[in-house]
Amino acid sequence: MVGTLYLCATPIGNLEDITLRVLRILKEVDLIAAEDTRHSRILLEYYDIHTPMTSYHEHNKYEKAEVLIRKLQEGTNIALITDAGTPGISDPGEVMARRCHEEGICVTSLPGACACITALTLSGEPSRRFCFEAFLPADKKERRPILEELVTETRTIILYEAPHRLKKTLEELLAVLGNRKLTICRELTKRYEEGEWITLVDAVDKYTAEEPKGEYVLVIEGRSREELERESAASWEAMTLIEHLEYYLDRGMDKKEAMKQMAKDRGCSKREIYQRLLDFEQDE
Repeated sequence: MVGTLYLCATPIGNLEDITLRVLRILKEVDLIAAEDTRHSRILLEYYDIHTPMTSYHEHNKYEKAEVLIRKLQEGTNIALITDAGTPGISDPGEVMARRCHEEGICVTSLPGACACITALTLSGEPSRRFCFEAFLPADKKERRPILEELVTETRTIILYEAPHRLKKTLEELLAVLGNRKLTICRELTKRYEEGEWITLVDAVDKYTAEEPKGEYVLVIEGRSREELERESAASWEAMTLIEHLEYYLDRGMDKKEAMKQMAKDRGCSKREIYQRLLDFEQDE
């Protein structure tokens, strides 16, 4: 019999935020793969769980995944837990889950605490559509394109950040996105939990004056569609009709398709675009 991989959500701060099902599975499985065994031992001791543990983290996620796969194939049932929250969300659990699917091994996820969802619901920002970016890349060349993509993002944006990088990240967000409303969540579910409704300008001032402490989740408002449409129309109006037409022709559209898109960009009818182009050609 092949074993099962259980992705078990654990508390993000408050040890009471764990489901009865997760506690049962942690007791019943043969092995627990933990991101940090020393950290996870605190949780297991709190609930009197004595299941053997092994480490599975960012620095051994590929090699150790193969070891765990072999154990599962031999019939071992394994629970995978992260330091806090749901495995597979911005952590190496996704690698393990994918390898199990590739090998035909059963994977099941036991839901529970998740920092991004906790912060989103706390923020009051629109939650029907949201964009989760987790931690931005440390490398500037990788980081900049992602920030630029967020400029026109209409969904609520959620980011994670460590205290020693918070001020720099807030400054970059302000420079690229402009001043936005956001909720800065700190130490979620813990004794000194904070949720602060603020703007990027005020947030930069605040963390210039004081040292950030704890782990942060940033929930940033998305752009309004109406504002983006106004900006888009203004940018097209700055072009001549011929420049606008050539822009789409250069990208492989035929003239008919290009005029249709031009009309959409400028908020007018295709007939009007056709007539204005015709008038221009006659004037020439």
